[in-house]
Amino acid sequence: MDLKNIVQNHSYDILSSKAKKVFSVKGSLEIILKSLEDTKAEDIVSVDIQKKSSLADYMVIASANSQRHISSIADHLLRTWKDSGQGLARVEGLSGGDWVLIDTGDIIVHLFRPEIRLFYNLEKIWMAPDLNNTTSVLFGDH
Repeated sequence: MDLKNIVQNHSYDILSSKAKKVFSVKGSLEIILKSLEDTKAEDIVSVDIQKKSSLADYMVIASANSQRHISSIADHLLRTWKDSGQGLARVEGLSGGDWVLIDTGDIIVHLFRPEIRLFYNLEKIWMAPDLNNTTSVLFGDH
């Protein structure tokens, strides 16, 4: 295998001294969305936050009927993520079950029970126009 092919298809992980695949953010998003659909997550929304935050490129928000359903969705997503070779993801809130956050690095996944999702309304926050851009459009740049 030539160096160009290695660079295009792999990155080198210095800590573990193992080659690993490099996945595009879009490919990672597809893996996450498919996993959510497979586990019957509801009202799945993906929000491009690249221009709004340095935390991640995308935020995915989904609902589940119960705490058990949230746990099942999270478990399936984490197994799918690991099995796809993407590495580990950080998880918060799994013990509570009302709101689980899964941080994959480029994509943050929020799993909610419907009433909790409605209360926090993350879609409204992250899909709102950028205040700085809105101000510029309304009042012009001075």
